[in-house]
Amino acid sequence: MESPINNKRNQLLIGVVGVCASGKSTLIEGLVKQGYRARHIAQEHSYVKDMWRRITNPDLLIFLDASFAICCERKKLDWTEKDYDEEQRRLGHARDHANLYINTSTLDREDVLEIVVKFIDEFSLRE
Repeated sequence: MESPINNKRNQLLIGVVGVCASGKSTLIEGLVKQGYRARHIAQEHSYVKDMWRRITNPDLLIFLDASFAICCERKKLDWTEKDYDEEQRRLGHARDHANLYINTSTLDREDVLEIVVKFIDEFSLRE
């Protein structure tokens, strides 16, 4: 029988936002494999500052960040620092309202997933 805490945490709707190449898709894939309900919110492409809330309105919002240099290295992005700064501006509202902020620049995918799962467990106990 599944514990009430596991059942509760797996029912949370988790929204993931962040700059391009910060690890959003990788994190979501890892969470879904573990039975969590996680959704990518493409806030970085929207001019609507609270689109994350309007479209998904998650129970828990996770913000992933990474430096301009790391983003370019990870995805071989052909963008300028001005483009990166614009994404950061568009993400400001989500960053300010995130339950968890992680700079993934120096972390690998397993580290990020571990941090998030631990946070979800703690968040579930508080609710």
